[in-house]
Amino acid sequence: MINRSSDELLSDLIESTREVTSLAQSSKIETEMFNEFSLLVENFVPIFNDLRENIKFMHHPPIQKAVESLEKDFRRAKAMIVNPSSRTLVKQIEDTVQDLGRSLGLVLFASLELSAEFKDKVGVLYKDLMNARFDRSSAPSPSYHSEFLSEIEVEDEIEREIITLSDDDVVLQVRHGNDEELYLALLALKELTEGKKVENDWIVNEGVIPILSSRLSSSKPENRLIIIRLLRSLALDNSENKVNNLQKKMAEVGILTTLVKSLIRDEEESREAVGLLLDLSELPAVHRRIGRIQGCIVMLVALLNGDDSVASRNAGKLLNSLSSNTQNALHMAEAGYFMPLVQYLKEGSDMSKILMATALSRMELTDQSRASLGKDGAIEPLVRMFNTGKLEAKLSALNALQNLSSLAENVQRLISSGILASILQLLFSVTSVLMTLREPASAILTRIAESESILINQDVAQQMFSLLNLSSPVIQSHLLQALNSIASHANASKVRRKMKENGAMQLLLPFLMETNIKIRSNALNLLYTLSKDSPKDLTEHLGETHINIIIDIIQSSASESEKATAVGILGNFPISDKKATEILKRANFLSLIVSILTSSSSTSKPKTGLLAESIAGVLIRFTNPLDKKLQLYSAEQGVIPLLVKLLSSESPVAKCRAATSLAQLSQNSLNLRKARTSRWLCVPSTEAFCDVHDGYCFVKSTFCLVKAGAIPPMIQILEGKDREVDEAVLSALTTLLLDEIWESGCNFIVKLSGVQAIVKVLESGNLKAQEKALWILERIFRIEEHRVKYGESAQVVLIDLAQHGDSTLKPTIAKLLAQLELLQFQSSYF
Repeated sequence: MINRSSDELLSDLIESTREVTSLAQSSKIETEMFNEFSLLVENFVPIFNDLRENIKFMHHPPIQKAVESLEKDFRRAKAMIVNPSSRTLVKQIEDTVQDLGRSLGLVLFASLELSAEFKDKVGVLYKDLMNARFDRSSAPSPSYHSEFLSEIEVEDEIEREIITLSDDDVVLQVRHGNDEELYLALLALKELTEGKKVENDWIVNEGVIPILSSRLSSSKPENRLIIIRLLRSLALDNSENKVNNLQKKMAEVGILTTLVKSLIRDEEESREAVGLLLDLSELPAVHRRIGRIQGCIVMLVALLNGDDSVASRNAGKLLNSLSSNTQNALHMAEAGYFMPLVQYLKEGSDMSKILMATALSRMELTDQSRASLGKDGAIEPLVRMFNTGKLEAKLSALNALQNLSSLAENVQRLISSGILASILQLLFSVTSVLMTLREPASAILTRIAESESILINQDVAQQMFSLLNLSSPVIQSHLLQALNSIASHANASKVRRKMKENGAMQLLLPFLMETNIKIRSNALNLLYTLSKDSPKDLTEHLGETHINIIIDIIQSSASESEKATAVGILGNFPISDKKATEILKRANFLSLIVSILTSSSSTSKPKTGLLAESIAGVLIRFTNPLDKKLQLYSAEQGVIPLLVKLLSSESPVAKCRAATSLAQLSQNSLNLRKARTSRWLCVPSTEAFCDVHDGYCFVKSTFCLVKAGAIPPMIQILEGKDREVDEAVLSALTTLLLDEIWESGCNFIVKLSGVQAIVKVLESGNLKAQEKALWILERIFRIEEHRVKYGESAQVVLIDLAQHGDSTLKPTIAKLLAQLELLQFQSSYF
């Protein structure tokens, strides 16, 4: 972004050294020579590292100039490796090594104040470089030898054709030749330029650069690659003045757009194209234009994140250079590369910071992008802008933080920055100038409240409650949402208690009549959260008027989640509160929720399951086994078929609650059955007769689980994976095994393949579910037929449970194993 520091210069040189080494080692021709060359070059890394450790000496102009000279030598070395000449390769390598040696000699000469050890290290490498000689005498492997010979033969045919071309022919065929002619002409031009057979003035006068530029856009991939490499070689010529002239010529002829297109082609072409763009970007005119070429920055970011390490490094250098322009930095951010934007937030001018923050607030970010921005350090400078900046800076910073705060990782960074106190202070402010800041501040507060870390400040909830009636609707909605998040935390019991002690529930009741749906929904959510662990508070604060308001919301709301919350509040009333039950009956509440759930389940299953869970929860009140009249009322309203449907819900909570209600209803079935000789039955029906209850059963009058078809889905639950439902289901099954009917109940469960499902609970259920499962199996295994059929499969699980299960289960297990004749009843094993 700005002129490089000495440390950055040395870092770039170390990267260049490694790049040259890597390119030399991966060369497919003259491997021995290039390996020897790479070993020499590697020795520069420790020297550059020593200079970084003594960075103050880099401020001396002679050393700075000598090191900058090395940077140019490494660029020429890259060009030599990328585009070698087969006939003059040895001379090319030796010239490159000599250049590196001479530049290193300048470093040695300028290092009078550095340690003797450093100077010795530099001196040794200097001598090695100046004395290095290369030849082709090293013998490669036989396979390589034969391949190389065939390459030489082909090359010699090509060279004979090239030799016949005059300088004018070369230019003519580069301009007009077909693909094959162009290929030969390019090779001839390569020989002319690298062998110094033509001057750079000839290249300019013959229009070689414009011709190559025009052919680049229409050539075959092989020729495009040669053209780009040739242009790179020309751009890295030894003479600085001529380099600038040729580079300027390249910039003038509109080659940049074509090179940008090459960035998305195959690996080699994109690598060479980004390298040439980097070389040309030293020209101010080119530097200004590159970022404006459509798609350029997006492609550079793609290369930066790609697998090609050389292309990635060069793309990074070019992006870093281009980021000195703020618009380019914004384009990079839009492409997913955020470091330049973050750098401006940290070190840019006040206007640059505002520009970046404003752009950040408007970007459609993915969570991955938000995470990158958080890791790159965007949060801290934005918080500083909010704390210390003027109004425009504060607003842009808050809006940007609001965009970033939807990611939990960034919320933790916000909390660590200490922004909470500043936000609360702002929300309490009555200064008119600052009023525009309160909405984004309250939105950020809702995100911070989602983290349990907010509980460190025990007074924050009460402070927020005091703001509710002083705020605009948008801020009220955010505050209610934040308060609900705080109250919902697992460790917030003290905070919830304090809220209620300070009149929170009474304060929330007026919001239930709000026409603003967001405010009303958030108030409902908070009321539900506060009532969960203290149902008696509802009895104290909510009378018939408020209950009817909540029922109206359930009836009229278009939001399924709002309906669920409202039903949940009514479900939190204590079951012992008969007054609330009577109010709900008078309002035909039961008919309403049966209608809601029937209509929603007929179209599609609720996505969240919250509505089904809430309705299943409130039905536990209406199936209270101590109130047969209420059970009868519920059955007449069509509750039982609905409960059976809920057993197949996707929600384990809904299934558990439905099974609990069915168990409560079934507790009275035996007493409500009609005996065979009942005088109340005018025409006894065989369909109405129940084998389990040994009498006539009806869904609506005796609440029989058998006639309701509830047992098959219950057994299916036991066979499934929702272990949290086991206990409720087994409780329902035990109502079929009461002393008067246990044998018929056992036969019915066995008939529906229930034994295997119950044994499965023993393997993986919780302790209470295991206790119920053992109780049921003990009754089933009293019958010899079932004992013979299922005893062997059950005994393996029973023995394992005896050895590894809870000790409280052992007496019951012993009794079962004795039933299966595996233990005597007097066994001391347990």
